[in-house]
Amino acid sequence: MSGSILINLAYIVAAVLFIFGLKMLGKATTAPLGNLVSALGMLLAIVATLLIKDIVSYKLIFAGFIIGGAIGAIAAQRVKMTAMPEMVALFNGFGGLASLLVGWSEYHRALNFHPENLDAFTMVATYLAVIIGGITFTGSLIAFAKLAEKMTGKPILFKAQKPVNAGLLAAAVIILVMGAMAPASTYPLFLIAILIALALGVLAVIPIGGADMPVVISLLNSYSGIAASAAGFVIMNNVLVVAGCLVGASGIILTQIMCKAMNRSLANVLFSGFGATTTASAAGAVQGEAKPITADDAYYILEAARSVIVVPGYGMAVAQAQHVVRELGEMLEKNGCEVKYAIHPVAGRMPGHMNVLLAEANVPYEQLVEPPDVNPIMTTIDVAIVIGANDVVNPAAREDETSPIYGMPIINVDEAKTCFVLKRSMASGFAGIENPLFFKENTRMLFGDAKASVTALVAQFKDAG
Repeated sequence: MSGSILINLAYIVAAVLFIFGLKMLGKATTAPLGNLVSALGMLLAIVATLLIKDIVSYKLIFAGFIIGGAIGAIAAQRVKMTAMPEMVALFNGFGGLASLLVGWSEYHRALNFHPENLDAFTMVATYLAVIIGGITFTGSLIAFAKLAEKMTGKPILFKAQKPVNAGLLAAAVIILVMGAMAPASTYPLFLIAILIALALGVLAVIPIGGADMPVVISLLNSYSGIAASAAGFVIMNNVLVVAGCLVGASGIILTQIMCKAMNRSLANVLFSGFGATTTASAAGAVQGEAKPITADDAYYILEAARSVIVVPGYGMAVAQAQHVVRELGEMLEKNGCEVKYAIHPVAGRMPGHMNVLLAEANVPYEQLVEPPDVNPIMTTIDVAIVIGANDVVNPAAREDETSPIYGMPIINVDEAKTCFVLKRSMASGFAGIENPLFFKENTRMLFGDAKASVTALVAQFKDAG
């Protein structure tokens, strides 16, 4: 059996492992194994690729492997869970940059040594890898800066923004067509296309508010997969085409799921400038008086509760409170209480953010529920505990037609018999919208660091036990 056949067989096995691994990632119980299966597939694909005779320098490849592996290992150890969304955004960006560089280098090499290989199909794939990869790279850097609060999370808008973006995109398409028709004579246009792509990435993401960053991360992840697939066609690598398609398709599906969870279209997320203007609600029109509560008083209410819903948000991630939250849940269960954790699809700052945190704290997957599962029975729940969540429990989404989030499905914690809101202050959430939940008759505000507040509740249960 020839070497090329063995390599292609290895690619097929790797692709199958990718598919099975992706399927396993759909459930928390099988996700760790799915991650290992996918990693094994990637290892097999890399080893098979290294056996190709056209490899120029193994020294450079292994140097890159050592440097990249060291950076990844250090990042995995040092990056906090609260910074995970930013790191995911960076990973998406560098995936796009890799596709851009592959397309650029292959075009440059073919132009100088094998101009006969520059057919229309190859040029279209090259331009797609470069343009989509460039947009993904700079767009992800802007998403990183917004999530890390290196720049304002509010939309940045200017006059004629949409026409400018549309004009740049049209110019990129025109250059693509010209490049496919005359590959050998359009290298300067190719460089212009790279610059346009990099500019488009910035201009496409700056008008998107920080509250929509989870959707943007999913979309950019899809872009990185599409760019990788196009790069696979450029270098005629089957496994890269398959892997890129899987990433691209799963990213698009996740993006649609998250848009549905917010009751908004993808176009509305990308072009509406959500959060750029101050609405009546955001301007302080919400009236009422918040009712603070101490940990001691909260304990007595929880001690008598027979059903509790915990709703985590980004504030729980900031406080690193997931472990004490799980401990509180266990204390409540020992006290004869039924405990569930309600996860909104867009809670946190990346897809699955809360699921990851609770899984890290070993919260049983069976206790996690989605809004449609818990909202119909919310009026029967004794206590709803909101830990650092804001926009996903904001009743303005149901009650205020002038609110930017009106129509968005939320977790109806305001309908529980009692609602505890754990926050540091009365400040609005990431979307910048006031929350009338804080002033409801059945709401009590437990101010302070979420971890400290939950720890105080756990201590009360331990002392009583």
